[in-house]
Amino acid sequence: MTMLDPLPPKGRVLVIRQEERADAATDLERSAELLRAVATGTIAQPRVVRLYSPVPTVAMSRRESRMPGFDMARRASQERGFTPAIRPTGGRAVAYDESCIVFDVVAREADGAIDQVRFFREIGDALVVAMRGLGVDARVGDVPGEYCPGEFSINARGAVKLIGTSQRAVRGARLLSGMLPLGAVERFTDVLLAVNAALELEWDPATFGTLATEVPRMPRAMVERALIAALTGA
Repeated sequence: MTMLDPLPPKGRVLVIRQEERADAATDLERSAELLRAVATGTIAQPRVVRLYSPVPTVAMSRRESRMPGFDMARRASQERGFTPAIRPTGGRAVAYDESCIVFDVVAREADGAIDQVRFFREIGDALVVAMRGLGVDARVGDVPGEYCPGEFSINARGAVKLIGTSQRAVRGARLLSGMLPLGAVERFTDVLLAVNAALELEWDPATFGTLATEVPRMPRAMVERALIAALTGA
């Protein structure tokens, strides 16, 4: 990876705040690169946290790329100004742009030491603490009809999804990626309606939440600090 701005390691955690604006495929590949680097010991720290501001992207899973409506979903994304890309983790289609914060958490894993559920729960609980510290009524749990549904989603008020997370594991390390939208919802609901329709997947746009709705005018820098503190265990 190049053009990254590593902050001083906080104990046994390497924090990377990526200042460079990369294309969608490059940003997603960097997640996989970090996973491999932690697994092989190329990165000495046993945990890496990366935050970045993405270009407009619809990130879909490899499973979705094999669905009959995938080509139509790609075109729908492009027509609305989003780059379609395949992400290294699982789940369903997620839309984000420069108004969002995307984060990766990579943890070194001895054989069987961190299972998927435990890692979801650990990060989910930490994110809830961070969001509550910012004034959000945050909870772990899915909202019926949410995009990319998952029992470890972070919701607000039990009504809208704020943060979705997904995972990938290789021998020696585990990656969890997530996204927090900060601004308006309309652009995201529009593209996700089209993409999910193409893939013939159900979704309720009323469940899409952003931090701006819960806590208006929250400075981005304050949100980033809260996420870093939560994800590094500070």
